[in-house]
Amino acid sequence: MLTSERMAAVDRNAMALGVSPEQLMENAGASLAREAAEEDPKDVLVLAGTGNNGGDALVAARFLESNTEVTVVLLGRASQIRTDESRANWRSLEDTEANLVELHDSTALNDVEFDVDVIVDGMLGVGVSGELREPVASAVEGVNSSDARVVSADVPTGVDPDASEPSGEYVVSDTVVSFHDVKPVHESLDCRVVTADIGIPDAAEEFVGMGDLSLLSRDEDSHKGDHGRVLVVGGGPYTGAPALSALAALRAGADLAEVAVPDEVAETVASYSPDLITHSLEGRRLKPRHVEKVAELAEEADVTVVGPGLGAADETLRAVRELLPHLDRAVIDADALREIDAVSDDAEVIATPHAGELARHVEVPDGWRERRGVVEEFSDSYGVVTLLKGRYDVISDGETTRVSRTGNPGMTVGGTGDVLAGVCGSLAARLDVFDAACIGVFANGRAGDAVVEERSYGMTATDLVDAIPDALKTK
Repeated sequence: MLTSERMAAVDRNAMALGVSPEQLMENAGASLAREAAEEDPKDVLVLAGTGNNGGDALVAARFLESNTEVTVVLLGRASQIRTDESRANWRSLEDTEANLVELHDSTALNDVEFDVDVIVDGMLGVGVSGELREPVASAVEGVNSSDARVVSADVPTGVDPDASEPSGEYVVSDTVVSFHDVKPVHESLDCRVVTADIGIPDAAEEFVGMGDLSLLSRDEDSHKGDHGRVLVVGGGPYTGAPALSALAALRAGADLAEVAVPDEVAETVASYSPDLITHSLEGRRLKPRHVEKVAELAEEADVTVVGPGLGAADETLRAVRELLPHLDRAVIDADALREIDAVSDDAEVIATPHAGELARHVEVPDGWRERRGVVEEFSDSYGVVTLLKGRYDVISDGETTRVSRTGNPGMTVGGTGDVLAGVCGSLAARLDVFDAACIGVFANGRAGDAVVEERSYGMTATDLVDAIPDALKTK
């Protein structure tokens, strides 16, 4: 089952894998036509919108017109068709025997014959929700008043694909042809739902790709803080790690990045950038006596990144163990992973181990395919999203598992994992933690690939930080 947002990402990933939009539309329309042609109808009315859902219906009309009488009603003008693929299919229909009608306003529906054997509903698709406007509203009324068998493309017009059940005015379908996978609302529809394979490869779902970046967006009316406040808890033995994580969080789109570090390194950490808000903790390393203050800071943050540069001193690990139950949303990295079992059952957590860190808890095989089951089991056992870093990164929440293939051997340089933790923290401030982990590791590797392409090997973690914004672009 895929939400409309996830389906759009999978579509884009498929295109990046070489499956063209034209192929997807052709396969979707052919599936729709096969369903409409059941029972050998004498006449078919195809209602097409001006988006890609309408394009699927236009393809169906092209397949149907050779064996039956087909009338195609475009709900708008041909000049308003929004995609190249849909426009091409409209032009193809102009050379057929189908009766083509451009619907400029709802009054023209008075001349449309709804009493046919089959109506193909391709007016609105998965990307549309809300109250119906004219002429769609009148067309829906015409469909529902007809005795025709109604076949809808992907979702019935007027139905929000992500809703638990339909509401308002919508097409009452006999059959819905769902493309690639079912959508959440399909479970509540009182009709037959057919899932059609339209040629999207499994890799479009399994591997994180450019389509996933489409989940990142910003409201034009946003205010400071709307895109995340990230707290990084780290430092002591190492000063660069927490600074890199916090700077990466900013580069990945967080509005504020704060760092809680021992006071002996606080000035050094603050010197990395005036953009960092630094909080000092008395002493040379994180200790149990600091937990109350850090927990208060974490309460004001959207996400807390724990681990970069902390070290593994006994008192530091005791402090981590006491801190983790206070965190509602967190990224656990580096030596803090030793205490992963202390996270709250209700917390939303991303754990970012490399193979050696995960091996403290479970046996880790070499190949990424063999690692999938181990990562799934670990995630399920600890109630976290696990991002196992490697040549191919494996990400799982215990139920869904994905793989990222970006990155290169130049990223073995120190600090790249700290950058990744900060990027994941930033994204987790505004996305589901599983999506944040998937996009975070994809973008981190993509940034590394860009740096190596430009400068070859010898990259530094600060190079990686600077490349993060471009790596999060959708083009």
